[in-house]
Amino acid sequence: MLNTPLSRLRWIGFLEGLSYLVLLLIAMPLKYLADQPEAVRIVGGLHGGLFVLFVLAVAEVTLRRPWWSPKFWGAAALASVVPFGTFILDRWLYQVEQQDLAHRSQLK
Repeated sequence: MLNTPLSRLRWIGFLEGLSYLVLLLIAMPLKYLADQPEAVRIVGGLHGGLFVLFVLAVAEVTLRRPWWSPKFWGAAALASVVPFGTFILDRWLYQVEQQDLAHRSQLK
């Protein structure tokens, strides 16, 4: 499942997007409405680590597909700051991954 750079990026992107939603929709309201800042500290730290992994995964894919560089980095950067953005990026990455698999099977 995690044997290609694209599959790793998809998995990390899913986790990063999920942590962002938990941060925005659960931890932030707990901090400001229930006076529980611990939630933001915990989820924020987790999200920060996943964000770093997401950037590293984007860099790995870019090294494997240098023709994607500017457009791909822009799409990934936008996806990382827009809620649900990584899930939208994932749909496109899934299609690319399926095309890669089809292409590899034709070569065999």
